[in-house]
Amino acid sequence: MVTKYTAIAVIVITILSGAFITVTYLTSANAILLNSAGASFPYPLIDKMITEYNRAKPYIQVNYQPSGSGAGITALTDKTVFFAGSDAPLSNFEREKALNTLHIPETIGSIAITYNIPNIPSGLKLTGQIVADIFEGKITMWNDVAITNINNDIILPAETIKTVHRSESSGTTFVFTGYLNTVSTSWKNNVGQSKTIAWPAANDVASSGNTGVAQIITSTLYSIGYVELAYVLQADMTVAAIQNPSGNYILPTLNSTTIAAQSVALEGLPAGNADWSHVNLLNAKDANAYPIVSFSYILVYQELNVIPGMTQECATAFVQFLLYMVNDGQNLANSSNYAPLPVNVVDLNTETIKLITFNGQTITTLL
Repeated sequence: MVTKYTAIAVIVITILSGAFITVTYLTSANAILLNSAGASFPYPLIDKMITEYNRAKPYIQVNYQPSGSGAGITALTDKTVFFAGSDAPLSNFEREKALNTLHIPETIGSIAITYNIPNIPSGLKLTGQIVADIFEGKITMWNDVAITNINNDIILPAETIKTVHRSESSGTTFVFTGYLNTVSTSWKNNVGQSKTIAWPAANDVASSGNTGVAQIITSTLYSIGYVELAYVLQADMTVAAIQNPSGNYILPTLNSTTIAAQSVALEGLPAGNADWSHVNLLNAKDANAYPIVSFSYILVYQELNVIPGMTQECATAFVQFLLYMVNDGQNLANSSNYAPLPVNVVDLNTETIKLITFNGQTITTLL
């Protein structure tokens, strides 16, 4: 006899092989599977939220595939998932293709600049301009005068810099290149911000996901890349101290991420059903804030009946899970090395979730 969990595993395999099934009921146990995909940036936290939620409600299974923000947005547009995870808010073009999509910030994390130079520990000082020049191919050697001038206590090797970036459409790339846009006119004019980039540096390597980039950097001498902080800490990677707008060189830590989040997120944010394309948490003004910090979003349709196979029972279970993510689920943020959402963002998210309907009926009124 097939148990509830064995049956669900078979369904997940079917999904991964390409036959997307959004909702499946197992008649013997009336279990609900919520399929989702997207950003790898928040995956360690989302995975922990799913595990904890399933302990309380084992009949609800959430399958989240960290396939990248671009793939998640495509799946949302194709209506093959309940929600997409994305570190990049939808562009105006993407909003037109996925009408009535809500933005729900579910966590805040930082992007570390990590490197592999023998005998050089964490703390190498880099300005935003230097980072941009490295990834633009203008600085090609580790002992370049621009780097040595601000690290005169370190002997840097005469070795070629190897840059590492994401190979797929990535929200982490969107945030990182957005940061480079703010610190380098040359980068802004010649390369720009996007989830996919034509990387100009000659000695360049690509890999999929934050995990893939982290693995390449760890195994490649004299490399440098950008990786979400949780993955950096898991792999015990070496990280740079990046100069912030106050002129201070700040390491990416949970504390410096939280300071940035509290500094920026208290400012006015749009409603959940409005345009978020210009929202970012980069270059917070606090003197102790790390400068490369970002929201990560849950993207969901306001009217859930547009998703094939949706039922009221499933819609209700989904909304309950969303409420958990932005409320009690935030208690898991610190232990996962993400900044908990500020109170004003939690309140905004709760109001946004109240907008979600099924067949025109507000779901939260049924809870």
